[in-house]
Amino acid sequence: MAKTPSFAVAAVAGGRGPVHNRTQLLLLLLVAVAASASTAGFLLRGALRDPCDGRGDPAALNTAVASGSPLGFMRSKLVLLVSHELSLSGGPLLLMELAFLLRHVGSQVVWITNQRSQETNDVTYSLEHRMLNHGVQVLPARGQEAVDIALKADLVILNTAVAGKWLDPVLKDHVPKVLPKILWWIHEMRGHYFKMPQTYVVHLGNSKELMEVAEDNVARRVLREHIRESLGVRSEDLLFAIINSVSRGKGQDLFLQAFYQALQLIQHEKLKVPRIHAVVVGSDVNAQTKFETQLRDFVVKNTIHDRVHFVNKTLAVAPYLAAIDVLVQNSQGRGECFGRITIEAMAFKLPVLGTAAGGTTEIVLDGSTGLLHPAGKEGVAPLAKNIVRLASHAEQRVSMGEKGYGRVKEMFMEHHMAERIAAVLKDVLRKSQEHSRS
Repeated sequence: MAKTPSFAVAAVAGGRGPVHNRTQLLLLLLVAVAASASTAGFLLRGALRDPCDGRGDPAALNTAVASGSPLGFMRSKLVLLVSHELSLSGGPLLLMELAFLLRHVGSQVVWITNQRSQETNDVTYSLEHRMLNHGVQVLPARGQEAVDIALKADLVILNTAVAGKWLDPVLKDHVPKVLPKILWWIHEMRGHYFKMPQTYVVHLGNSKELMEVAEDNVARRVLREHIRESLGVRSEDLLFAIINSVSRGKGQDLFLQAFYQALQLIQHEKLKVPRIHAVVVGSDVNAQTKFETQLRDFVVKNTIHDRVHFVNKTLAVAPYLAAIDVLVQNSQGRGECFGRITIEAMAFKLPVLGTAAGGTTEIVLDGSTGLLHPAGKEGVAPLAKNIVRLASHAEQRVSMGEKGYGRVKEMFMEHHMAERIAAVLKDVLRKSQEHSRS
């Protein structure tokens, strides 16, 4: 493991959604929402089969599932989840995935959003509706009911330091009773989390749904053709994509600088390579930030608008993973905490160009499943050279992609994640029970 922990207190976990056993329907849904906004991407997931959808006997289903799951011991346990907000950002979505994993084995799950907007928007409504469909009870953050649930719960799980601000104002004198059964489910690279008494590291795993698409050659081909047509690129062109929310910390600016340098290197050295494109997935056409405006200005200034494509943010990442040739994971600073998109890309047999920081160093094997470069401005030139290298060597792209896929199957599947989560929850439950008896 890397010297800097990729997760603090407890690692983030969760797949991208429940399994659907009909690839054709899944494929049609993916194509339908591939170029849509993030809310549509969420609706796709809601349209897929829900293990708690009410068909058959839910109790019998949960018993059967629990008996074969590493998380089976959580059946009938009451778990309170407290999120700092309810949005399409990583923290809430990953905590929701944990909620669904627990519901799948028959846990009672209650959700509280500490900082909920007074005005219910489409995203908040959709996310709450999805949780209710999974059998997750949604409660207001304040009130006696929230206190009662916290006191009765077997576990209380919070997903950021901000969520921790719910404790004192709401629980007040009851805080000492609840503290022994609190687990912090953190996915942020912040130093103060690493100072806690005990830290667990839990790597994520790819959902069965995503693996189903990744391993279906027909589905991948159809998605590839559809996305490439929508972007206006040819089948023989090479696409280098960065798939993250657009922000300075994710490094889209440095990626575009490196891409521009790569174009100059190819021209200067007169290299015979396929036409290359940069794809930035994670834009927001409705609320362009100053940073995104700067990205677009850079593209215009350097007249590379025919080579750079901005795509609105979406949770339906499978179509883009099927369409591209190389994933760029360019998170800056301490790096990506983990980077689920990295293991998802590897499931699609894509090589990864990533920063040598954070959780990326625990996923990508430099020179084997991808190539690493330094974070910061000093990483621009090495990233440019790595882009040219993979553009010039098709056999390396294929070899790295195959090795990455093998690494996913060995380490980053949903059942691996469930086993790692189970070990953490068992330990926390044991310590909480020991404290209550003392």
